[in-house]
Amino acid sequence: MSEAGAKANEICLSLAETAKANGIDFYQYLVKLMMELPNLPIHQQSQILNKYMPWSKNIQSTCAK
Repeated sequence: MSEAGAKANEICLSLAETAKANGIDFYQYLVKLMMELPNLPIHQQSQILNKYMPWSKNIQSTCAK
């Protein structure tokens, strides 16, 4: 495994465990992230990402198990 591959794996596992710890369905969460984030100006307005954290009300209301 390359260093880049190891880093990507680390990020994915961290995301999965954080979702799990917050009672979030990981698959639903990933679908929501992949469908919505590409359409948002997150590079210009990084505070938008707060709405997509596993503990946010937005995610809790749509992706909770």
